Amino acid sequence: MSITKEQVLEALKNVEDPDLKKDLVTLGMIRDLEVSGKSVMFTVMLTTPACPMKDMIHKACVNAVLYYVDKEANVIVNMSSEVTARKNSGATLAKVKNIIAVASGKGGVGKSTVASNLAVALAMQGAKVGLVDADIYGPSQTIMFDVVNEKPQQREVDGENKMVPVESYGVKLLSIGFFADPSQAIVWRGPMAAKALTQMLMDADWGELDYMIIDLPPGTGDIHLSLVGAVPLNGVVIVSTPQNVALADAQKGVGMFQMEKINVPVLGIVENMAYFTPAELPNNKYYIFGKDGAKKLAEKLGVPLLGEIPLVQSICEAGDAGRPAVLQENTPQAIAFMDLAKKVAQQVSIVNAQRKVEKQTETII
Repeated sequence: MSITKEQVLEALKNVEDPDLKKDLVTLGMIRDLEVSGKSVMFTVMLTTPACPMKDMIHKACVNAVLYYVDKEANVIVNMSSEVTARKNSGATLAKVKNIIAVASGKGGVGKSTVASNLAVALAMQGAKVGLVDADIYGPSQTIMFDVVNEKPQQREVDGENKMVPVESYGVKLLSIGFFADPSQAIVWRGPMAAKALTQMLMDADWGELDYMIIDLPPGTGDIHLSLVGAVPLNGVVIVSTPQNVALADAQKGVGMFQMEKINVPVLGIVENMAYFTPAELPNNKYYIFGKDGAKKLAEKLGVPLLGEIPLVQSICEAGDAGRPAVLQENTPQAIAFMDLAKKVAQQVSIVNAQRKVEKQTETII
């Protein structure tokens, strides 16, 4: 007996997205369904190319058709992605689907290293990514992306001159470092720094992006408030190290973004320099600065722990050489950064889905 499309769709209603807590059919994730005899082919449209559940969802779809429809069916499942976006109320960065800030309560915790590797990892997994180096007083992304000597060009867009971001490792990049003498300190008051950030965001031709990563200055201040007021942030990633002093400042950073007037979702905490792994003993972990500090803080604050990045000398060397460590395939640090990218993309999809439900609820009320 031939299989029908209705039978397949009914079977796939038993496959739930682990993050969004609804079945794939209801979520509209099943596309291009074709049935011929006992052959079934369809596409599952994931919410991000960096989906950490991709293999599990693929297997669950195949098993659902075999179990609920026909155990002799030939099932071909194509996995694709369509990044979800926060609904933008205006024209501000209208072609940018998701804007993610990377922040830290204090300096020296590796925030810029995490931001650069997060951006490259998302690009490596198929996303269109941009990075804004908003660390006005200590821009470092030009070094980390090996573009110190590059200068953004200009092009005319709709009658206006726009900066063209520099591209490196599949990431579009703008940094104040492109416009300042690297040997001179940048001594600006808050309004000047905020204006520079606004220009990099608004006066540039970013094109279509799935994710824009914004590397913020450490601490809490004018730049953070200006950013929240200027662009629709999807969420913020907080970077810390395991020491108590760093965790205390990270908690303050989380608290700032959770303030009622700011109200930016905290996607989670990243623990950098979490443990030391010697190159000659890649399976060993030595917790030099303490163990599970960020994990306990995340549990206390009710936010996810997005990842633990090892303390490895090659991460520092890679940043100095202008080649992000995530490019060192199959190393512990590369795996950690790739996993981080998947977790961040996962949290963005969850936040977008929650906002969609809230919006629908407001409309009904």
